[in-house]
Amino acid sequence: MATGKRFNVRFRRRREGKTSYKKRLALAKSELPKLVVRRSNRYLIAQIVNYTEEGDTTVAHFNSQSLKSKGWKHSCTNIPAGYLTGLAIAGAAKKAKVAEAILDMGSYTPTKGCKVYAILKGAIDGGLKVSASEEALPSEERLTGVHINEKISADLKKLKESI
Repeated sequence: MATGKRFNVRFRRRREGKTSYKKRLALAKSELPKLVVRRSNRYLIAQIVNYTEEGDTTVAHFNSQSLKSKGWKHSCTNIPAGYLTGLAIAGAAKKAKVAEAILDMGSYTPTKGCKVYAILKGAIDGGLKVSASEEALPSEERLTGVHINEKISADLKKLKESI
């Protein structure tokens, strides 16, 4: 690692490209809880996180893996699973007395109608107030899973009532 009077070493997470501290500061200045959405190859994760000086605290958490225990028999990474994850995190946010949040999708590239926006649409439909453009959200057909299979659409309707 280079050293010297004029050389400043950037933060490790900045060097690795994991954290944009400019975006993080802007989110912290809003003084609203963050709806943090992350995706892996197998699951979708949604959290409500509060910023504090000592560090972030997670107020509510939901992983699409939990849909399996509620009766979901399909993939946990598709758009309907994302929508159900959004509905579930909105319910958890209500229990934690969080009414409004701001979306934090990390380094994920926003694309119109993507899984992250499906989670956002589910959170909005669940009663969480998050600002979003209607153009970016997925269509109703994609949220219900008609584009994949009619069976997914039927299972989604059943599970939506239980969440």
